[in-house]
Amino acid sequence: MTTHDTSIDRPAERRANFYTVAEVARLLRVDAATIYRAIREDAFPAVRVRSRYVIPAAAVEQLAELATASGGCVDVAAIAAERRTAREVARLTNGGQR
Repeated sequence: MTTHDTSIDRPAERRANFYTVAEVARLLRVDAATIYRAIREDAFPAVRVRSRYVIPAAAVEQLAELATASGGCVDVAAIAAERRTAREVARLTNGGQR
């Protein structure tokens, strides 16, 4: 009986939907405190579950895609500020309507 690699026979491992702060810090090669600070300043996308934060994998992938497509520096804080502004404009323009 011969042994062979069955990885082709197995379905691809599912990617995580969320990363921990430590995992994102490792991926971005920054200190976890930097990620926590950005989250607290509403400058980095995250989901808070009680006292723990998790970061959508899609957000990390989008940041990488933006940096690759633009060929320049992607400022996460600027993106977050634009989203906050858009939410505020939407709230003000649709605030009276229900």
